[in-house]
Amino acid sequence: MREKILRILQKNSRLSNADIAAMTGASEQEVADIIKELEDSKIINGYQAIVNWENFDADKVTAIIGVKISPIRGQGFDRIAERISRFEEVDSVVLISGSSSDLLLTIEGNSMKEISQFVYDKIAPMESVVSTATYFVMKKYKDHKILFTEEQGVDERIQVMP
Repeated sequence: MREKILRILQKNSRLSNADIAAMTGASEQEVADIIKELEDSKIINGYQAIVNWENFDADKVTAIIGVKISPIRGQGFDRIAERISRFEEVDSVVLISGSSSDLLLTIEGNSMKEISQFVYDKIAPMESVVSTATYFVMKKYKDHKILFTEEQGVDERIQVMP
């Protein structure tokens, strides 16, 4: 039941407990209790709107930054990843394998120049950073399992009849 509720919330966190109860067959109180437990245990860490900035009258630039790290003995990549994570400009930091980069950062800014300056001033000079590679996102087709297409307003919930 917990996983089912998580998947529903991941797709649409604005649903009411009553809606989720109808979709899962649980009571509203069971849904409320499970969601509270998931929040308290930090399995659910927040709720966000997924914004398609291309449809809004604002110039936003998203970049994915590959960062090659020289790991610190006894700390691996954690220390530098935590330090990078503290920058307000950074949306996400993930450790990856199978690439010439160790960390992938997602950054959003107002211009390519602003993002380039951030990488140049704050990321590249950090100790342990061997190199960076910046990739600017030209267009998003899907983000957080949400398709950015004309059909995105379609309600795909399954109707549950009492």
